[in-house]
Amino acid sequence: MTMDRRKFIETSGIAAGAAMLGNVASPVNPLGASAPQQKPTKKAKIKLGLYSISYGGIWYKGKALSFDELCKYAKEYGFEGIELDNKRPMGSPLDLDQRKRDEMHNSLAKYGLEIPCVAANNDFSSPIPEHRECQLLMVRETARLAKDMGAKVVRLFAAWSGVPIHNGVGTYELVHGEGFYTFLRQFPYATWLDRYNFVKECLVEAAKIGEENGIVMALQNHAPVIRTWRDTYDLVKEVNSPWLKVCLDLPIFDKQDKEYIANAVHTIGDLQVHSHFGGEYYRDENKVVKPKMLDYYAGGIMPDYGHYIQLMNEIGYDGYFTFELCHQLLNKDHSIAGIEFVHEQVALAKEYMTAIINKSS
Repeated sequence: MTMDRRKFIETSGIAAGAAMLGNVASPVNPLGASAPQQKPTKKAKIKLGLYSISYGGIWYKGKALSFDELCKYAKEYGFEGIELDNKRPMGSPLDLDQRKRDEMHNSLAKYGLEIPCVAANNDFSSPIPEHRECQLLMVRETARLAKDMGAKVVRLFAAWSGVPIHNGVGTYELVHGEGFYTFLRQFPYATWLDRYNFVKECLVEAAKIGEENGIVMALQNHAPVIRTWRDTYDLVKEVNSPWLKVCLDLPIFDKQDKEYIANAVHTIGDLQVHSHFGGEYYRDENKVVKPKMLDYYAGGIMPDYGHYIQLMNEIGYDGYFTFELCHQLLNKDHSIAGIEFVHEQVALAKEYMTAIINKSS
């Protein structure tokens, strides 16, 4: 019985990947000229998901949830799916033997959820070949996990700096910014272009891994190495595989200018297969949920999700927006917040984005 189910998942995964190919604009031809893109004929359908990193036990004071507990809260707050981070304690392929994967399937079925995407925390930018080969092995195992869990997408970084744990809490401060050590200073003998091309070489192999497993690889517009959405688009176009597409996220754009965002969304078009929203939220005096201004928003400008959802509708986006809490969560007195703060934010975020989607439909 287990084998029959696994065969069904494998078959459905390949079919899902093939179906997604039909939503992609015509690929670049061998001469490098882009074939004309047709306007989408399908109506946009946006689902809301919850990214497991939010409850991974690194951003707040307290333990990580189990996968079953995560599903319980996702269902309670009204999400339709779970984006699975491929890290411990919930989603590492190192830990998930067939028994544990069956238990995860049971949890998904119990709460009526699905896994649309599994996130790989990969870095393809190292000039050291052994480093890149280890990352490709990890991505291959992540694709196999995604296939086994019935997911359609594996999300990729060009380069991910990781999350150092300091005093029991995750922080980007030790790898980002202008300090003595930063991710881009790891290898002073490698230029940006060197690392861009290392990423591209690995993406070629990652796309082949995706094809072998019937899983679409989605490159996120996330620093480092990637500087703007155009770098993401260029990499995908230069690799030129129908198994490599885009995860375009609004909050991490280098500019929040509406015209700039619209150009990005329309240029990427049907290559867009996954997206996230994040941040923190509060309820104002009129009981309306509103976002808080966070310091990493480009130019100190609040991301305009209403405009972004409108753009997704214009390109006929059919996929997930998954909510992520992926930064240190602090109380007003700068102490580390507890898991109750996570619950509050997850509930508010779902209410906030649901209102925007409903208004735009």
